[in-house]
Amino acid sequence: QILVCYFTAHEHLYMDYKNDISFLIDSTLNLYEHQSTYSPNLPLRYMLYISDVYSAMTKNMNLYGETAVALPAPRFIIFYNGAKKRPEREELQLSALYKVKEENPSLELRATLLNINPGFNDELKRMCKTLGDYAEYTARIRQYAQEMPIELAVEHAITECIKEGILAEFLSRQRAEAKSVSIYEYDEEKHLRMEREENYEKGYKLGEEAGYKLGAQQKVMDQVKKKLARGASVDEIASALEEEPETIKEIMDALK
Repeated sequence: QILVCYFTAHEHLYMDYKNDISFLIDSTLNLYEHQSTYSPNLPLRYMLYISDVYSAMTKNMNLYGETAVALPAPRFIIFYNGAKKRPEREELQLSALYKVKEENPSLELRATLLNINPGFNDELKRMCKTLGDYAEYTARIRQYAQEMPIELAVEHAITECIKEGILAEFLSRQRAEAKSVSIYEYDEEKHLRMEREENYEKGYKLGEEAGYKLGAQQKVMDQVKKKLARGASVDEIASALEEEPETIKEIMDALK
């Protein structure tokens, strides 16, 4: 029922417009966030956010007094529908980011990640139709974008979903906005994915070039070492290896 209350607000469907939301229910502070990109740093981001929330809540309270400040207990939920495969449900812990692992860390934060992609958490999506509809809508866009340009994929998904009663009221009323935001989000997700792949390729290439360079340097040093063992002079070694005498002297200094 809590999820239904949250997701029936259609303007909260798009993460770039409403990135997160929090509210109190029975003295529990519920913090819900939607992510189309997985990040192990989500618990840290939640910790920074909850710190700001608690700070705002207690700004007029006496934190130095003898009376205990009553705080609502937080609950952290992430709805994930990214392209990268994740389990149906998993717990992300702040302590997983610590450089030194502790059995009982003094500071811990646990966030529950719920995978809402097709085939995951179907009972949850059945209980909350809007959540299920949103997951279905975004999944269709991804599927059709593999077969046609993103503009056509979004238009096709919108038309199909309206016809089948999937987010029909919202998509009919806000068709132009839904289309532009869906295209933007898909392009942004694709751009981030390509940027990561490009950075990986650059890093691999730089590492490969550095490896070749180190290998070449090591080869020259080995040759210099062998020729020195045979009693060759600096000029003789430089001539044989087609290097400057100063370079050979630097290598000799490094070998000392």
